[in-house]
Amino acid sequence: MPEPQQTMEILSSRVFPVTRQALFDAFADPRKLERWWGPHGFSNTVTRMELEAGGEWHITMRNSDGQDFHNRATFEAVQGPEEIRYFHHGPIHAFTMIMTFFETEGGARLTWRMMFERNAENIGLKKFIAAANEQNFDRLAELLAATREE
Repeated sequence: MPEPQQTMEILSSRVFPVTRQALFDAFADPRKLERWWGPHGFSNTVTRMELEAGGEWHITMRNSDGQDFHNRATFEAVQGPEEIRYFHHGPIHAFTMIMTFFETEGGARLTWRMMFERNAENIGLKKFIAAANEQNFDRLAELLAATREE
């Protein structure tokens, strides 16, 4: 991980009206993850999900124009249902993600701490990524509401 002065952090957090385990499972279950991952307009195919330290995660994200984005990550730590840490290898940007899951009043809080190398390209993407994270959380809320009704 880069030194703090060389790191750009994006922090996103939201409380969802479910248990911490249900929130964790929405990521851990590849079929659920495919339904909510990414900003609005994306669909997903998970081709590999080895949710353990050293395991690989491969997901292809398709935007509304039909363009595919193949993503690969390596899990560094998984302590379910408390924390998932992974390194996203690219292709567009590399970063470390720490996802934490906390029980709280009204449900469970999910916090994403994304750490990027501080450079001009990543600084330029910061507002876009922060907004995309909020769209991710919107889609997750929709999935969680739908799965409560199923």
